[in-house]
Amino acid sequence: MATPNSTPIDSSSADEAAAKAMHKRYEGLVTVRTKAIKGKGAWYWAHLEPILVPNPDTGLPKAVKLKCSLCEAVFSASNPSRTASEHLKRGTCPNFSSALRPISTVSPSLALPPSHNHRKRSAHMGAPSSSYHVSSLAMVDSPRFCGELGYSSPPPVQNPVGSGGEKVLSHHQLVLSGGKEDLGALAMLEDSVKRLKSPKASPGPELSKEQINSALELLADWFYESCGSVSFSSLEHPKFQAFLNQVGLPSVSRREFSGARLDTKFDEAKIESEARIRDAMFFQVASDGWNSKNFGFSSGEENLVKFTVNLPNGTSVFQKAVFTGGSVPSKHAEEILWETITGICGNVVQRCVGIVADKYKAKALRNLEIQNHWMVNLSCQLQGFISLIKDFSKELPLFSIVTEKCLKLANFINIKSQVRHSFHKFQLQELDHVGLLRVPPSKCDNMKNFVHVYAMLEDIMSNAQVLQLVVMDESYKVICVEDPAAREVADMIQDVRFWNELDAVHSLVKLIREMAQEIEVERPLVGQCLPLWEELRTKVREWCVKFNIDEEPVEKIVEKRFRKNYHPAWSAAFILDPFYLMKDTSGKYLPPFKCLTHEQEKDVDKLITRLVTREEAHIALMELMKWRSEGLDPLYAQAVQVKQQDPVTGKMKIANPQSSRLVWETCLKDFKSLGKVAVRLIFLHATACGFKCNWSFMRWICVHGHSRVGLDRAQKMIFIAAHAKLERRDFSSEEEKDAELFAMANGENDMLNEVFADAPSV
Repeated sequence: MATPNSTPIDSSSADEAAAKAMHKRYEGLVTVRTKAIKGKGAWYWAHLEPILVPNPDTGLPKAVKLKCSLCEAVFSASNPSRTASEHLKRGTCPNFSSALRPISTVSPSLALPPSHNHRKRSAHMGAPSSSYHVSSLAMVDSPRFCGELGYSSPPPVQNPVGSGGEKVLSHHQLVLSGGKEDLGALAMLEDSVKRLKSPKASPGPELSKEQINSALELLADWFYESCGSVSFSSLEHPKFQAFLNQVGLPSVSRREFSGARLDTKFDEAKIESEARIRDAMFFQVASDGWNSKNFGFSSGEENLVKFTVNLPNGTSVFQKAVFTGGSVPSKHAEEILWETITGICGNVVQRCVGIVADKYKAKALRNLEIQNHWMVNLSCQLQGFISLIKDFSKELPLFSIVTEKCLKLANFINIKSQVRHSFHKFQLQELDHVGLLRVPPSKCDNMKNFVHVYAMLEDIMSNAQVLQLVVMDESYKVICVEDPAAREVADMIQDVRFWNELDAVHSLVKLIREMAQEIEVERPLVGQCLPLWEELRTKVREWCVKFNIDEEPVEKIVEKRFRKNYHPAWSAAFILDPFYLMKDTSGKYLPPFKCLTHEQEKDVDKLITRLVTREEAHIALMELMKWRSEGLDPLYAQAVQVKQQDPVTGKMKIANPQSSRLVWETCLKDFKSLGKVAVRLIFLHATACGFKCNWSFMRWICVHGHSRVGLDRAQKMIFIAAHAKLERRDFSSEEEKDAELFAMANGENDMLNEVFADAPSV
């Protein structure tokens, strides 16, 4: 209601603001409907159309409504899903049922040839009719028996009776010696007669031998690259065999696909892989799968360690998979790593310039680096970020406080039946679904595996409004009179501090998880490690300010994890990679030494002298001084640092990732000793994650892994699948892709939430 002091201008501005909000809401609904019509949304949008209702006085939009395109009825746009349920599904719309044709009305039926024998027979004659037709009224169960065999029961025969043209159903029926069971066989007989009368062409197209071989090769590629998503037995499924026959392909057997064809595909992939490794002057070995128990990223590969070879040109080649059967001692892991290196390059072990692994940094990797001075062995950055979450869980008191409170709340809601019923009632009312709050398993160590705790935090946050309604309900207040635990939970839910602390913990874990997931996707090189950790520090400081958290203990935890993961190669690669050169006031592009600490500068000198021979050490340091003072030609520096937008993610990325190494091998070739170190450093990967096996395949290995033949087949299938996926740089698993697909189902709801978030009530 306007105040006496309000002016027409204020009223006009308010109307325009309201109209603008209506337009925004309307456009959002139109966007949702457009996506739905294209197959990416709810079914009911085909019948509900958003419309703007104008104000009769001003002509500006005053409301958004939904109009039923079937009956022209108009409804509020506040809840399209409920409108669809009440108006369309429950039969309120008079035209909805007729607009949709039931499936039953279009089901095929087999029409048998009509009988032409209309001669009258005496009612006293017991001889059966010679017609093939059987009255469906005479045998009530005939449709069931025919349906089981895929044939419809014959239609009833109509005979003219009398001169008036009146037609009645014949009471004569065919008596078959086999009884009802003969109905299906009779229908099949008639079908065969019709086929012989008018023979049809083969159901499948006729393909040439070359086309058949090519198609089967593609089928085999798809089958092996699915790596367990499709079982061998599925190849002999009747429906799949029928499909092959329909498209003109011969049937295939699981024996063929698990035998000769598998061996051939494996040999082809192995030869190509070995050839690419031979062509490279040097390489890095990545080993993933030692540390299987991680936070939210475990893919069920507890017994599988994968070895990948990272080449200087930015590509990766699968080398082998090792089934360890569980946790492996550090010394044994060291032996496996060294055997892998010698197996790849024989006696010329200097070709392997380093290892990156998701475990054993302190022992196995360290020992191999000491024994082989030219090697740079790194711990996986993904594991470093995941371990940081565990560090916070153990060392930051806020985590234990929030975890304890949430456990108490979730268990009380789930276990107390009366409270649980109330919780489900309000869940259905507010969220349109019901479910328990996820709680960590009783045997789970929440300090070491925070993934279950994080799921619980997410559930409680997403049900915040529901929980508020539960404790304000009269039935809950009655429980509080006698149950002190109920009062404690109610106080907790109504305490703003509890929700702030919960939000703080959830936000910090989410922050680190998102960075870890980005690391897994982007697969950063070693030169990006220092910038990554600096980005993390900045985000953590912002988090402390936002939630009023003391920075000192938080920063100590981050720095402790940083030191555990740190390797001098981080600093050296950061200095030597032309992508990180900084333009100074004179216009020169110089290495970013000012971003390093004094200790990190020393690390650069020590690492470079270790990676060259004793005779070259002083030359390399002199070249480093020259690099520090002169840097790179501005034109080349700018060319290296060119970025372009990624068409998939929309993020800006380096246009030519190989240019940093190529610059050292071309225009900086005068730096003979330093250049040799640079090209071997800046291409190193900082993560060990690569090819992922499917859960279904890992389960298959657990069942058949004890068999030598089964294990051999598994090794070959993994190699073929990994080789193909790495070639097209596909690092995801089928399960992840399916999860993304099903997650898209929530996209419409998310957009609707955005549309209605700021919408005024109408």
